[in-house]
Amino acid sequence: MNIVIPCFNEEKNIEVLYNELIPVLSDITPNYTIVFVDDGSRDDTFKTIRKIAEKDNHVVGLSLSRNFGHQVAIMAGLQHCKGDIVIMMDADMQHPPEVIPLLLAEFEKGYDIVNTRRIDAKDAGMFKKTSSHFFYKLINFLSDVKIEPAAADFRLMSRKAVDAFLQFEEKDRFTRGLVSWMGFRQSVIEYNASARFAGKSKYTLRKMIHFGMDGITSFSSKPLRISFYAGLAVFFFGAAYAVYAIIENINGKTIPGWTSLLVTVLMLGGFQLLSLGIIGEYIARIFNQTKGRPLYFVKDKTGE
Repeated sequence: MNIVIPCFNEEKNIEVLYNELIPVLSDITPNYTIVFVDDGSRDDTFKTIRKIAEKDNHVVGLSLSRNFGHQVAIMAGLQHCKGDIVIMMDADMQHPPEVIPLLLAEFEKGYDIVNTRRIDAKDAGMFKKTSSHFFYKLINFLSDVKIEPAAADFRLMSRKAVDAFLQFEEKDRFTRGLVSWMGFRQSVIEYNASARFAGKSKYTLRKMIHFGMDGITSFSSKPLRISFYAGLAVFFFGAAYAVYAIIENINGKTIPGWTSLLVTVLMLGGFQLLSLGIIGEYIARIFNQTKGRPLYFVKDKTGE
């Protein structure tokens, strides 16, 4: 069994998480490996991982050459796993180790993927809760793949599911969507998310927006269709308005005015910019994919 833990500036949490994981894992099996993936931390995260790995041969540490992002760090960890069961979880203590036996119980029932859903995030603000709720409503409306609201990257995957997941070559990754798209037998369990033990959330507003765009553009082309149909509607509205203006001009009822012209120009200009922005997001992802660059580079390893 492997545990994959992506980390970014989590030096104060690593040892605490490790100390809570060991009793849980030791009660389950003596054959386990904890894979910590340091995603380009600027603090002593990897030094802490190295110190633990030197004392415990169950621990492996990877240090990526820079911060490639949480989703890529998960992929890096999975690519270094060889166990029949892989569990991914975060290093901030919001994914409780005591939930692991519940994941394994579902696996024993024959599920290849066991997902989790947060039912309480004590340190999550109102904005984060509201925006998260809106995001899942939006992506499930736009996408043909159902993604559980309040889903977390805390899950169990069988070897078969991991091998299938590793075949994805996408650069802009949205793990929750990819896992849902894969199929296999899946179940969901709920857990209470504790407050972060130390440090601050690494998901800034900018990262949350980028994460949301990855999810929407990876699993839906509907924004492009919406842009087309909205453009079609504006075209017919403009044609009808042109006919009306010509008739009014023939009847001598037109008067000079800037309001209707200004409103029309602003509407058309705003819509064109919005459409170009949507198209640009898709083109940017195509461009990123076609470059064929590696997902990440490993700078250092320990415990292997």
